[in-house]
Amino acid sequence: MALHTVSGIKLPPFSPPPPHHHLGASPSGGNLYAASAFPRRRCGGLAAVVRCARRTGKRRYPSEKKRLDRRHKEQLRQTAPEEGGVAREAGFWRLSKLAVPASDDPGKDFLGVSPPLLQAIAKALKFPVASMLPEEAFSVIRKSFDARKILKEPQFVYTVDVDAKKLLDMEPRTWDFIARLEPRLGIVEYMSDGRVAADLISMLNVHNKVSDDEHGIRDTVNNGSISPTRMKPRVAIVGSGPSGLFAALVLAELGAEVTLLERGQPVEQRGRDIGALAVRRILQSESNFCFGEGGAGTWSDGKLVTRIGKNTDGVQAVMKTFVHFGGPPNILIDGRPHLGTDKLVPLLRNFRHHLRELGVAIRFNTRVDDLIVEGGQVKGVVVSDSNLQPGSVDQKLSFDAVVLAVGHSARDTYSMLLRHNVDITPKNFSVGLRIEHPQELINNIQYSELAAEVHKGRGRIPVADYKIVKSIGEGDVKNDIEQVDQNRSCYSFCMCPGGQVVLTSTNPSELCVNGMSFSRRASKWANSALVVTVSSHDFEPFQSHGSLAGVEFQREYERRAAMMGGGNFVVPAQCVTDFISNKLSVTTLPPSSYRLGVRPSKLHELFPPYITEALQQSITMIDKEMPGFISSEALLHGVETRTSSPLQISRHRETYESTSLQGLYPIGEGAGYAGGIVSAAVDGMYCGFALAKQLSLFAGDIEAIFGKAQKQTGSVKY
Repeated sequence: MALHTVSGIKLPPFSPPPPHHHLGASPSGGNLYAASAFPRRRCGGLAAVVRCARRTGKRRYPSEKKRLDRRHKEQLRQTAPEEGGVAREAGFWRLSKLAVPASDDPGKDFLGVSPPLLQAIAKALKFPVASMLPEEAFSVIRKSFDARKILKEPQFVYTVDVDAKKLLDMEPRTWDFIARLEPRLGIVEYMSDGRVAADLISMLNVHNKVSDDEHGIRDTVNNGSISPTRMKPRVAIVGSGPSGLFAALVLAELGAEVTLLERGQPVEQRGRDIGALAVRRILQSESNFCFGEGGAGTWSDGKLVTRIGKNTDGVQAVMKTFVHFGGPPNILIDGRPHLGTDKLVPLLRNFRHHLRELGVAIRFNTRVDDLIVEGGQVKGVVVSDSNLQPGSVDQKLSFDAVVLAVGHSARDTYSMLLRHNVDITPKNFSVGLRIEHPQELINNIQYSELAAEVHKGRGRIPVADYKIVKSIGEGDVKNDIEQVDQNRSCYSFCMCPGGQVVLTSTNPSELCVNGMSFSRRASKWANSALVVTVSSHDFEPFQSHGSLAGVEFQREYERRAAMMGGGNFVVPAQCVTDFISNKLSVTTLPPSSYRLGVRPSKLHELFPPYITEALQQSITMIDKEMPGFISSEALLHGVETRTSSPLQISRHRETYESTSLQGLYPIGEGAGYAGGIVSAAVDGMYCGFALAKQLSLFAGDIEAIFGKAQKQTGSVKY
């Protein structure tokens, strides 16, 4: 990778708004109502409420839209060479939203340049003869499938890069068309060079070759003899999920002595423990769907969809690192990339071997029970064998810094942090139920006659999925200001086409479910969480738990679900039609992919009314857009509560260090700064460089590599 490419990475870290389709009291993600700051007049018995709105997206005022359009057009004009100029002979043009009818496209697994795509490119360039265009001049950057009902027919949508020099060399008659190409935001954009990000390992190797001497990594000459540099700083990374793995990779490559502490098992043993849970109902408290190598995402579908900028160099570096360790190359192009558990397991094994080759000490089955704190600074950790009872065998380990990369289910770790007065604040998250349909039904709803092309993941058309966001209880201006609290977002989360419902409990007395699928998505079921946003206002009954009120909120409904199921990990379930009618499913339940059994239950009595009513309203609204969604074959499973971390550990924006405890670096989903595999990996990568800089292992400008970090406001941008 060229050095200028390394320095060109522009990555928005995830400071983060509400999880993608989810958080926030307002659907637009902003603070829509500021009425409490103003006095209210009484007029005719009704409250006249002043509401101030910050409009974003489609809600912007027309004048603001025009102003933004003018600004964007001016930026595009400044970026692109002058029309007709010689400079257009070099560089690259990115053509987006190139549509190819599904009936003409070779299919989802073809990632090259087909004749129908050449026709779409020719139309964008206004070139008359598509067959004259050389395929070698074009590179497919993104390919996705669009089956929305507003279209005449489903289509594949491409993003393609045009190498202007190669195109003109191979077909000089395209010059006039390149010379007249007009930049359009999100449609046609000019780049002076190709946006080709390398994987993280290649990027770090380039950096090390250029700057080893500057950073003191190599041996130095002292009085004519070679002597080693100062001792390497010792860093502990707690947790081997995406954020922990990428932080370890960066720090180890830059010269730190890294110890990776994981309370669970490596993926091989973890797979056997999960098998024992599915077959013999044996739950290992430290090796399950939530704990173990790779984190919760390993056995939870392996989705690589992110909202932190999928085309940014930083995200692409993470994706290419996955490919480097054995991930399929199509994840770099697929509009909705997905690995699947079967692909993640060997990938993680390769990642582990590489870290060990770098000298990283990886200790599985090692739980961090406490921090060693002296003078307001972390000096190490207290660990024990997680197979034994807590505190039975303690070992103290000294470190210069501790990176906390635990997942969102490490509740004992949160309690331990509070004992050290670490600054933790509750944050919004979402709870709800997991709905499951026959996959064939979803295919028919989404694709109509094209559904026959799916063939259990092997056909030309991808297995059908859906993504739903609804706002519930919005728009009654006559009501008092407290009505604002009733506005909630209800949305689909972690949709798993061709997947199965799985148990994600970490305690036998609590019941929580999630969804997963393998890479081919060949199961006969489709499942998704339907969840409703909850905030600190909803945690008031649990305020005695302080910063962990959200955690206790989760526990309360997980315990209720366990009681409804009758124990032994049986899941309470209800037909969708009965859930909407508030009645028990007395007839035989439809088949479920959940392997430990389902029990007919009154799920409409599980949550408080405001959550139940929001779910019922949203399901009814979804059925209007997707007729057939409300079906006697659709089954709801309870309960889904761990959509994201219920809290956030405060940290400094630039250094990633805890604001209340020096030497502690909270990262990833468990710390409240990510939501999903990719965003967690990127957060770990950022932290790795930031900590390396503090440890004098990295003397460069972090922003020169990643771009300026966005302000971290406490919500998560998935």
